[in-house]
Amino acid sequence: MTNEELQSLVKQISEQHFKKPFLHHAIFNGRLRTTGGRYLLSSHNIEINRKYLEEHGFSELEGIIKHELCHYHLHIEGKGYQHRDQDFKKLMKQVGAPRHCTPLQKVKKSSGKIYIYQCQDCAQIYERKRRVNTDRFVCGKCKGKLKQRKEYFSQND
Repeated sequence: MTNEELQSLVKQISEQHFKKPFLHHAIFNGRLRTTGGRYLLSSHNIEINRKYLEEHGFSELEGIIKHELCHYHLHIEGKGYQHRDQDFKKLMKQVGAPRHCTPLQKVKKSSGKIYIYQCQDCAQIYERKRRVNTDRFVCGKCKGKLKQRKEYFSQND
């Protein structure tokens, strides 16, 4: 689905369920991580997380759009548009918008290399995700010189 198709879908849902026009822009935002969508107060635009369409399908996308349109129309009308407001709760119930969206499947990422350093004086071990400049940094316990022991790839937990 393109941004243009999303725009027309949002306009259609707004007319069908709210009986009011959607006069601003709706786009997909790939940077959204923990939310299905968001309504921007300053520009009145709506941003949608494309991953919800890909993972949960059209019905989930429709629910997210309804939820964001509740924020949109109430804010435009000067009514309570926040989650805690009665106007918002009432409108959500009227149009059948979900309070929360279904969580996305968590993709576990490999954390990559792990570097092991050991103090040459007190034998303190340090594990780091990033390389340490051993000429510049010393042991936090005794101020001794650090030496890199090994590096390995960690597994998913």
